[in-house]
Parts: sequence; structure tokens; C-alpha cells
Amino acid sequence: MYANVDGFSYKENNIPLEERPEIDRWILSKLNSLIKEVNAQYADYEPTNAARLIEKFVDAELSNWYVRQSRRRFWKTSPNPSKGGEHVAEHATDSSPSGRLGGVDKLSAYQTLYTCMEAISKMMSPIAPFFGDWLYRNLNNITKQEKHESVHLASFPRVSHEAINLELEQRMDYAQRISSLILSLRKAQSLRVRQPLMKVMLPVVDERFITQIEGVKDLILAETNIKHIEFITDTSNVVKKRAKANFKAKDEAGQTLGARLGKDMKTVAAAIEALVNEDIITIEKSNSYSIVVGEKTYNLTATDFDIISEDIPGWLVANDGALIVALDITLNDELIAEGTARELVNRIQNLRKDKGFDITDKINVVIENHAFVTRAATDFKDFIASEVLAESLTLADNVDGDLVEMNEELSLRILVSKI
Repeated sequence: MYANVDGFSYKENNIPLEERPEIDRWILSKLNSLIKEVNAQYADYEPTNAARLIEKFVDAELSNWYVRQSRRRFWKTSPNPSKGGEHVAEHATDSSPSGRLGGVDKLSAYQTLYTCMEAISKMMSPIAPFFGDWLYRNLNNITKQEKHESVHLASFPRVSHEAINLELEQRMDYAQRISSLILSLRKAQSLRVRQPLMKVMLPVVDERFITQIEGVKDLILAETNIKHIEFITDTSNVVKKRAKANFKAKDEAGQTLGARLGKDMKTVAAAIEALVNEDIITIEKSNSYSIVVGEKTYNLTATDFDIISEDIPGWLVANDGALIVALDITLNDELIAEGTARELVNRIQNLRKDKGFDITDKINVVIENHAFVTRAATDFKDFIASEVLAESLTLADNVDGDLVEMNEELSLRILVSKI
């Protein structure tokens, strides 16, 4: 929709890879890794494996990460001085390419997404011939990037080895795993993502961890709606760890821990359960630990331990292997008001959709005055208005609008009218 509104047709010069934002370089790295893997699967006559690789890329990486993280880039953005520089959406109407497409950042997003979709249409065409051709022709009929009338006349995508950046892929993997842990904690406590939280603490995994996370910090904060990330080396105040022996863990020879320990199993298990936080952190960092029983020394690795992270009051803790997040779930009045403002945005956007408004239509909004929404509609008025393209936003006692549910206990009326 946004590309059609902006008139994007790939007529602008291709933005060099090194000038594109990190998230664009990441998805292009993943795309070229995918092309290499899919090509190898087809060469081995393994179309099912190829299909699964393509499906995983489209679902987990392109749709549920890249597009969601980039959705604001498809709109021109400008800083909101009233809220500490928070960016708000303001659609570009300038007829020039730079104005119409919102500058280099938006153009890079369009070009990157187009490249991914075109490559996908070609990779799927041997096993999804009709849909692959439909997708290819829908793209190419607009941009005329290729001379071919059908995807089945086009060449299979070639790997751009210079676009593959394994360090960047690892950094983004951290961002995805951390975000997933935080979102799972929110879900477990029924804390909706629209409710902002103050901070999350990340215990440092290794010496490069901080540098890697700093590179994707903004993505994590935006995805999880957290204000700050703090790095800690001493986890004792927020994370309590305990360990148990993982008797099913196998060594390189395929032998389980239970088989290796034999009659010393109970003694080693007791020693492992007696480990304290500092011991467990050392094991996670060094991937090794030795336990002496009589004259025998058992050299263990991190996989020989089941490590459990437990919550401290006021915090929620989760881990994915050595990666741990400690989420501060304390709410103050300002955080609650901002969360309510985001809920109002959601309700107003739903009303826009129900009424069939175009995505560029400007509106006026009147919200029924209630103590639950007063501070949110006042302190975050500019934020709400910019998100829903409202020219005016007011509170009133008697509103002849639609009844919307704010939570299980409160419904109020909101009047949305197109200008």
C-alpha cells in the first residue's frame, strides 16, 4: 500500500550496500545465505528442504522481523520535540523522489524488500510455479527491472558473497533471541507490548557481548517497548541460578553423562546442586568445570548442566542457554499513561479501518472524558494525533461516537470523523 501511495517503481539508482541501514544489510546477508542453501538443496534433488528454508526465511526473518522492524520507515518521520525526540509518522506528499520516498532510508527499505521478494519468487518457482510467476510478474510489471515476461524465463538468483556478513547475522540473532525472551515474559504476566516498561538488564555473556548488543539496541527497545537496556556483570541482585546434572547430555563420543559417571553419579549430582551463582556463571562463560571424586576427575562442559534462572521480586527472568534477560516490571504513572495512549492509538486505528478510511485520510477525534484516559490524552496528545493522522484531538463529556472497549472493566465512546 505504501509503495503504491509513494509511486515506488525502482527508477532511482540502487543504494550501495555499505550505505544501507544495518537491518537492510542483515536481511540481504540472510537472503544471500538462503540463495546458497536453496540452490544446494535443489542440486541434491531435495525440494522439500528447499521449501522449508524459503518458508522459514519469509516467516521468521522477512515478515516477522524485517518488515515489522521497518514499518515506520515506509512513512516519512520527523522528531517530536515534546517527547524527547520520539519519532512520529508524517506521510510525505512532496512530488520529488526524495520527498515522495522520504529520503534515502525509505528508498533503501523499498529497494531491499523488493530485492528479497523478487529473489523469493525465483527460488520458489520450481516448486510453486504459478504463485512464483504471479509474484514475479506483479513486481516486474511495475518496475521493469528485468526483460523477462515470466519468472520461468529468468535466471536463478546468484549469491552475492560480499553481502554475506556472518558477524552481523549473529548480532541480529542476539536481538531476536533477547526480544523473544522479553516478549515471552510479558505474555506470561499479561503485560501487553503497548505498555512500556522502564528497563531490562542483560548479564554480559562474553567480552564482545556489549558491543554486539549496542549495535542492535534500538531494535530491541522498539520491538519490546522498553526504555533502557543495562548491562551487568554481577547478576546476584536480579538473577538467582541453580544447576542440576543433565544425565542425558552426550559427549563427542555419544556417551551420556550418566554412563560416564557410573557409581559416582549421586556424588557428582550433589556437588552440582551445591554450586552457587558465581560457579554457574563461570561454567557458562568457560564452558568447562571439573569435579573430583576420590582419585577420579570428571571434566564437564556446560551441556552437562541444567541451569535454571529464578525470579527476584520485582523482576522477571528468562534465559536461552547462557543468554539471560531480567525484566523490571515496576510501573509508574507516566508509564501507565503512555501505555494507555498506545491503547487509544490502537482503538482509533481500528475505527479508521472499520469506517473504510484511506491510509492517508486526515481525521478529527473526540474522546469521552474519563479518569482512565485523561492524562494519556493530555500528556501524549501530539503522539496520538501524529500516529492516527488527527488534525485535532479533544476530550468531551458527551460524545456521540462508537463504543470501544479499553479493558475488561471500561468501555468509552470515541468519535472519529474524516476531514
